[in-house]
Amino acid sequence: MVATLGKNSEFAEVNIHNKDSLEAALSDVDLVVHAAGPFQQSQKCTVLEAAIETQTAYLDVCDDTNYAFRAKSFKGRAVDANIPAITTGGVYPGVSNVMAAELVRAARSESKTEPERLRFSYYTAGSGGAGPTILATSFLLLGEEVVAYNKGQKIKLKPFTGMLNVDFGKGIGKRDVYLLNLPEVRSAHEVLEVPTVSARFGTAPFFWNWGMEAMTNLLPAEFLRDRSKVQQLVEWFDPLVRAVDGIAGERVSMRVDLECTNERSTLALFSHRRLSVGKRHSCFCSSNS
Repeated sequence: MVATLGKNSEFAEVNIHNKDSLEAALSDVDLVVHAAGPFQQSQKCTVLEAAIETQTAYLDVCDDTNYAFRAKSFKGRAVDANIPAITTGGVYPGVSNVMAAELVRAARSESKTEPERLRFSYYTAGSGGAGPTILATSFLLLGEEVVAYNKGQKIKLKPFTGMLNVDFGKGIGKRDVYLLNLPEVRSAHEVLEVPTVSARFGTAPFFWNWGMEAMTNLLPAEFLRDRSKVQQLVEWFDPLVRAVDGIAGERVSMRVDLECTNERSTLALFSHRRLSVGKRHSCFCSSNS
């Protein structure tokens, strides 16, 4: 990585669970980008705490509800330290939240209508080039009850159920997506004040979806919440996933659908041939009906 970034970069070994190790590494930097997932089942925000202590700007790519809202509880300390601190700032959640916020803004300010339903749909071919981290994240999410909202009421659903066939447009087409517990659902409900919100995810080849559905039905939730046991699963599956990735590619797509009170619906869609590149070049378009 240092060779890729060039002569102005250097490597530093850090234990992200050790506050002293982190503070030493952050003592003379401007920004820390925390991408050392998976974030699921993490009990502390040690990187964020170290950033606050060293007055270092902070950004993470968290995709876990509990971690995201635990991070948000540090808002007061970050303000006191006079640093920006942003959680869930990846592609989804992150860019997808901005897409949703723009749809809601346009509905209220331009169309003078009120949002009723917001649906996040995500698709990534294989591991999206992210390898074992996204594999561990996916397995851990299968152990979490899905939190969604229906007409203002919080509901809990079984993970990787509620399949929908969603059209992701040219180059990707229609794909099956399944319910997962993702932080943008809660934040969209609370911040954007949309009464009905849910999020779904699907992958390819299709048998990976079948495999995750089978794991949800066959393995106890306690097993899927255990990071050490999930890590063993990842080590078993990773060689196979990498082999299939070479065939499946790493296409990524995000679709956000908004339905409003006057039966007006809008959508925002972002797709890219390569997830690893798409994360750095994000844009979206919307359409009305």
